[in-house]
Amino acid sequence: MPADRFSTATRLKALGEQAAARVHRAKRRPRRNRLTGRAALLALVMCSLVVALAYPMRQYISQRSDIADQRRKAQDAAAALDRLRDEKARWQDPAYVRQQARRHLHYVMPDETGYVVQDGSGVRAAPKEAKAAQRPWYDKLWSDVDTADTADTADAAGPAAATIGR
Repeated sequence: MPADRFSTATRLKALGEQAAARVHRAKRRPRRNRLTGRAALLALVMCSLVVALAYPMRQYISQRSDIADQRRKAQDAAAALDRLRDEKARWQDPAYVRQQARRHLHYVMPDETGYVVQDGSGVRAAPKEAKAAQRPWYDKLWSDVDTADTADTADAAGPAAATIGR
């Protein structure tokens, strides 16, 4: 008995049938879409929930940030209140008041001689150009208009007006 039970023709016939079956399976109608009615309804419900909850969640988040801002402001105000209370307590001390009067108002105690020492920093009065630069812009503009107007009037009158003015 041969080792091979089936003949070549039988094998080719079996392979042909398998190939025909594959071709037949490939030709049959495509698979049905997996989106069923239940899945579509579930997707619709989920979308409507997202849309319905989007605005309240946005409001919630913005209100939480407003609350955080208000808490931060309250903490800042409490810190400022503490600083002011400390300063008030310092001003209640007569030694602190004397120290501040000496420093800022240049007060001296009786039987003391007060001196003002110049530090030699070289700070001097500002020159006229600097004082002119400190004037407001509209004042500079008006003075320039006046200067231009007087120059035009003198040019229009000619040399005779210049000699009359002398």
